[in-house]
Amino acid sequence: MSETKTSLSDVRQRIDSIDRQIQELISERANWAREVAKVKGEGLSAIDYYRPEREAHVLRMVVDRNQGPLSDTEMVRLFREIMSSCLAQEDPLKIGYLGPEGTFSEQAVRKHFGHAAYGLPLGSIEEVFQEVAAGHADFGIVPVENSGQGMIQMTLDMFLTSDARICGEVELRVHQCLHSMAGRLEDIRRIYAHAQSLQQCKTWLRMNLPDVACEAVSSNAEAARVARHADDVGAIAGETAGKVYGLKTLATGIEDRADNTTRFLVIGRSLFPPSGNDRTSLLVTVNDKPGALYDVLSPFAKHCVSLNRIESRPAHSGKWQYAFFIDISGHIQDETLQAAVKEIEQSVAQLRVLGSYPVALP
Repeated sequence: MSETKTSLSDVRQRIDSIDRQIQELISERANWAREVAKVKGEGLSAIDYYRPEREAHVLRMVVDRNQGPLSDTEMVRLFREIMSSCLAQEDPLKIGYLGPEGTFSEQAVRKHFGHAAYGLPLGSIEEVFQEVAAGHADFGIVPVENSGQGMIQMTLDMFLTSDARICGEVELRVHQCLHSMAGRLEDIRRIYAHAQSLQQCKTWLRMNLPDVACEAVSSNAEAARVARHADDVGAIAGETAGKVYGLKTLATGIEDRADNTTRFLVIGRSLFPPSGNDRTSLLVTVNDKPGALYDVLSPFAKHCVSLNRIESRPAHSGKWQYAFFIDISGHIQDETLQAAVKEIEQSVAQLRVLGSYPVALP
């Protein structure tokens, strides 16, 4: 007997049936999310229900269960949106970020919090810290490091004076594009972009537009906003910014490094419990004495704590005094990490736990 061939109509009916089941299950999940609110009590806002350690745990299980054909990144994105919508049923989270609309910072907000969160575009990294501290934003997203250009010094410096806590991290693959109103490369006389983006694309600019003046602005989205008012101006920005401001895309993928990635920090006002795969950030100010840095680093080795990163900045407390930003594996509640920190505190001028937070997901 010959096998019965599946018709297109049969395939579509099966897809429709699966869609109904998915929709029913999403609705059921949303109803159970409301039950969480009832258990925790009335009169609470979204920030009282949001738990990054729980969310990270759920999304890691999504990755562990995934057998394709969708990638881990796509599966995490889909579940993130479901979780975001369920959380936002009563009161969406308010997330401050470096605006205007269309920046990579906004993309980081959507990747980490989903599209149901309310994005609050702000004029500077400093403003993001201020709005979170004042309670006008539940959380903030700030860039801290680029894979090619290194640390964002403004973000590090803000931690020297701010009480903000690090609650999470986001890694965003950054694809740079050149946009303009004119739509022709030969018409460009000036290019605007964030200083970091100009650096990320310097080789491409030297090869393709060697005689064009480049000027740094507060964000790539601001560059796109400027470019829409002049035919001879180009803007380096992401694909989203080009669409938001109605520009034509002249070139894509103009970043010099194929792995161009920016790491963002999620800042808030509280520390959260362990998620099972965490990173801890410390701010350490050392005394001016021989072996000061050794006294900071040796306890990590002694207690088998893995050091991920160390960066120094002027401490702003006196001339030639320095603060060290240190990222280490683990959560501050881990016994080994607590032992190392306790030992370090005895030999430094100041030690502050900036945050313990889930390691970035795909």
